[in-house]
Amino acid sequence: MSAQLPACQLLERYYGQAARLWPVAPPEDTWLLTHSTAMVSDNVALRQQWQASGRLAVSPFEPFDYLPDGQVVLFWPKAHQLGKWWLEWLCHVLPDNTPLDIVGEHQGGIKRVPKILDELGMSCDKLDNARRCSLFATRTVKREAPDSAWQTFDALDMRLVSHPGVFGHGKVDEGTQLLLQALEEALPKKTLKVLDMGCGDGIISAWLAKRGHAVTAVDVSAFAAEACRRTLRENALEGRVLESDVYSALDGERFDVIVSNPPFHQERDISYGPSSRLIDQAVEHLQAKGQLWLVANAFLPYPERLQLALGEFETLSDNRRFRVYRAVN
Repeated sequence: MSAQLPACQLLERYYGQAARLWPVAPPEDTWLLTHSTAMVSDNVALRQQWQASGRLAVSPFEPFDYLPDGQVVLFWPKAHQLGKWWLEWLCHVLPDNTPLDIVGEHQGGIKRVPKILDELGMSCDKLDNARRCSLFATRTVKREAPDSAWQTFDALDMRLVSHPGVFGHGKVDEGTQLLLQALEEALPKKTLKVLDMGCGDGIISAWLAKRGHAVTAVDVSAFAAEACRRTLRENALEGRVLESDVYSALDGERFDVIVSNPPFHQERDISYGPSSRLIDQAVEHLQAKGQLWLVANAFLPYPERLQLALGEFETLSDNRRFRVYRAVN
């Protein structure tokens, strides 16, 4: 079976059908899953796919005591600071001098990897180059646990914690600001049970918790969930934070309000899958008269989706770039 993605096509070309891989931060790819013994990813949805196929799949924030059963391959992310974090993490958790290959697309910045490896005191050999991708080989060099990638900044009268690769890293994006302004004006002042779907760095969760609401925050990314926990702790706020593929971890639980600044990119590709499930399944997780709040780029086709799933909805804010929608169950 041919690989679906260019980086996996390069791996198939280099390792062949006898490939026995141990991918780190992998994409969703059928060939890769078939030729993997285990994987490490911050993405809980991908981990569940591997686990459903009978393979070990772990988060980088779980206790780690595994020896790789196969060739370790790091898929280089477009956020270079995140790639560096993964390198440092692998050097921390794996035995010294463990073989490590790194693969990625040229447009994703893989060509910078030799320089980054040199800065970390790691060797570098180029193994292959095809499909506008490159494959490099190195070996781990024992390091302390990485923590320098976490960034703390002040905004909205709060101390916020961020990590490379998490949406809106290191800033409050324009859509979130518009959503919070609308919530300030129109959200009922009584204490509400609120779900922050796709919590990212925890900006919305902390803002809501600071106003006395009972907040549950979920995100598919372990980096985002950990950032949200740290943001809540930095501000001495309470909140429940879960890794969840949209509603998967909530087991039918219902809320007074669901709020979201949902992503529509998967790396560089547009993907409406998670946002569609957020809207389509909202009625199953809202109390009677519960409210769904969304902020989205104005060009995205969410009005049609909201109409189909919840009937009537209203546009509370529109600055031509972003719109804030509210629908009532």
